[in-house]
Amino acid sequence: MSSSEHQEWVVQTIRIMIIDDDPEVCEYMELLLEENDYYVETETDPREGLDRLREDDFHVVVLDIMMPEINGMEALEEIREFDSDIAIIIFTGYPSVDTARTSMKYDVSDYIKKPFDIEEFNESLERILRDKGLLFDPEEKLLEEIGRNIRERRKEEGLTLKQTARRTGLSVSLLSQIERAESSASVSSLYKLAQAFGCKLTEFFGDY
Repeated sequence: MSSSEHQEWVVQTIRIMIIDDDPEVCEYMELLLEENDYYVETETDPREGLDRLREDDFHVVVLDIMMPEINGMEALEEIREFDSDIAIIIFTGYPSVDTARTSMKYDVSDYIKKPFDIEEFNESLERILRDKGLLFDPEEKLLEEIGRNIRERRKEEGLTLKQTARRTGLSVSLLSQIERAESSASVSSLYKLAQAFGCKLTEFFGDY
């Protein structure tokens, strides 16, 4: 699903709307995104695209700026009138200060110049989905869960980091990094913490 080397998980099926008056761009984007298991709909008519966004739930809309009848900036403003949360990626072959400024005003997630680099686009999309909580690295989530559970257990025991370090022989710096999910704890470290807190090592893993 991800172009990156490590596996990432999706919380649910990601729904993406492509609004671009060029049918070749729509077809290309649809093939590109469906290869990564996203659900994709495309519209070459911006009005039809806006109607679909009103009717159904989408997580991301990729919006071209230069379109007939209604331009991308007008469509952007209209989208924000009925949906303040959907992630919006702007495509443009003609970047300008004005369009960039308008994009920032309406909380656009990214502003990409055509022709675009596929890897760069995939990385941007994954970043946006992670920021929305729709895509996550399971290893990072596990580290966060362990760190949170260790911190909560330490506080239940009424121990400071310094006191915990004295009980376990682990450094204050390492304990702090483990609790903030900045460093992974070895099995030996987890065993020492479990002994210090009088609990089972598996309790640190929560629901994992």
